[in-house]
Amino acid sequence: MNPAILDVRDLVVHYETSRGPVQAVNGISFTLREGERLGLVGESGSGKSTMALALMRLIRPPGRIVSGEVLLEGENLVTYSEEAMRRVRLGRIALVAQGAMNSLNPVLRVKQQIADGLADHRVRLSSRELDERVRDLLESVGLRRDVANMYPHELSGGMKQRVCIAIAISLRPKLIIADEPTSALDVVVQRQVMDTLLKVQEDLGASIILIGHDMGLMAQVVDRIGIMYAGNLAEVSGVHDLFRVPLHPYSKLLIASLPSLEVKGAFQGIPGLPPSLLNRPVGCSFRSRCPFAMDRCAVVEPLLREVEPARRVACHLY
Repeated sequence: MNPAILDVRDLVVHYETSRGPVQAVNGISFTLREGERLGLVGESGSGKSTMALALMRLIRPPGRIVSGEVLLEGENLVTYSEEAMRRVRLGRIALVAQGAMNSLNPVLRVKQQIADGLADHRVRLSSRELDERVRDLLESVGLRRDVANMYPHELSGGMKQRVCIAIAISLRPKLIIADEPTSALDVVVQRQVMDTLLKVQEDLGASIILIGHDMGLMAQVVDRIGIMYAGNLAEVSGVHDLFRVPLHPYSKLLIASLPSLEVKGAFQGIPGLPPSLLNRPVGCSFRSRCPFAMDRCAVVEPLLREVEPARRVACHLY
């Protein structure tokens, strides 16, 4: 088994408001191994993107990391100074953000945006070496070399997202976090961008955390899935095990709500709404929507624990 590259322990992230703290991430723990692909799935507001920003140490006021550890190759990033973190970002851990148009500078050519990241990490290249580096990066994500001299508005959505991937891998990071990288793209371009992302991940030997709410996409590309609900991990399981026999009631309802080619019928949703993270309920956060809720669920919060080999679930049923 490959060694762990990332070990997250009891991570807690709050957003301070006049009515009290919004508990966006509520004591999450998981491990990611070298070369592994981990998917984080959940409804909007479940804490997925906050999780990504916390791993990158990009949480800004009124948000703050309250407690916990983010161990990258054994080093706790939570204790790093801002200057030390700047060296880690892009160099060892990179983010492919949601919405490429918001990530790229609209008034700089693509070449300059790649060069800025290299220069910020003190990579000194001659003009010729820089041209070759940019060309190689663009070709590695399936773009022509002349894209280097174009502005973001001259590119399609899929091309912009590939430029973001090229920037993310420019310093060969060990970990890539992709936060809904295909959310604004049509289905055909989604597949092309995901193929590009997975190809560069394999070329680098990097690990990847893929964040999103498209269960079908996750089923095709990741090794393990973490199901997030109300700032917690409800279940962490191998992708085949999860779709074959989901354990947590939320996982079961999520998978049951997916459309099927085999069975015609009305779409089945999950009744109710997620709880407010401002006034988190006592006990299990999912109990008001759970068909298997027991008296204990209203009093004791279930802890995420291993119930089968390589399968962890937070539910009193187990």
